[in-house]
Amino acid sequence: MSCLLETPDKPIALPKGSSHEELTLALHNTQVTAIPGHEKFKSLKATIPIVVFLLPAVLFLFVFILYPLLSSFQLSLLDWNGLGTGERFVGIANWLRLAQDQMFWKSLGNNLTLAFFSVLIQMPIALILAVVLDQASKSSRVLKILYFLPLLMSSVALGVLFKNVYDPNFGPINGFLSAIHLDGWTRDWLGDPRLALGSVIAVVCWQNIPFYMVLFLAGLSSFPKELSEAARLDGASDSTIFWQIKLKHLQGTIRTAIMLAVIGSLRYFDLIFIMTDGGPEGASELMATYMFRTVFSSFQLGYGSTIASAMFMIVTFVAAATMWLTRRYETEVK
Repeated sequence: MSCLLETPDKPIALPKGSSHEELTLALHNTQVTAIPGHEKFKSLKATIPIVVFLLPAVLFLFVFILYPLLSSFQLSLLDWNGLGTGERFVGIANWLRLAQDQMFWKSLGNNLTLAFFSVLIQMPIALILAVVLDQASKSSRVLKILYFLPLLMSSVALGVLFKNVYDPNFGPINGFLSAIHLDGWTRDWLGDPRLALGSVIAVVCWQNIPFYMVLFLAGLSSFPKELSEAARLDGASDSTIFWQIKLKHLQGTIRTAIMLAVIGSLRYFDLIFIMTDGGPEGASELMATYMFRTVFSSFQLGYGSTIASAMFMIVTFVAAATMWLTRRYETEVK
């Protein structure tokens, strides 16, 4: 003989005279079999707030990044001045023209030169300033503010300021050289094709060093003081602590700084545009300034979009290569 145990899902047959423990076990097994469906519902319910909060970010990403990017690739297949409806489909003609455009390759070389010297100059100076300020007393707060001032200045104001500083006739650089009887060293700093790019790179580095200084200061502030104290007890000097312990602790921060410097240099525009406008004779031309002039001065929207699309691919490739190289170096050091 058996009896039926009614459950919400289905009746369960139990032997007659089943004990209380057997009834409890049967109910538990029934609940276990019903849990997966209930868990799926709870999981689905938990994902709704996630989707709601992510939706604005996804829409922003699509509207302001993905859509313009796809539109740029689409426009690169057209011959169009950007005005009216006279666009003409030319396929890959713009890309073939870009491959043979000497000015584009020259501007790419200038971008890579800017990226190289940005890393070579900005990283060491910023790291030295960060270490000095990290070890200084509380009065270093004033120095931190003073060192950070260049980054707070508008790029337009900075460009106009240094354009006057480099002025060959009335600029303070040539004036100082003349005052100490070094007239042979006076130059047209922004008008000489051999000096124009280097002169602007110096200003770019001066403006951006404070940013990386603050980045390194943040990394040093997270360094455990117990490690330094333990190393000193073992007889390590300050230089040994820095090179063998602190520098390894900063590897992730340094990799991030190098990435930002390289990507920012490949996309750079403002100071070059203000100080030299890509001149003289294209000596300081960058990809961004060349693209701007192609679209807004020559009214070649299709070819300008080709330059913009090529910039995106180049920046993506160089950034990926930089990330791989820096990560590989970090692994070897560890």
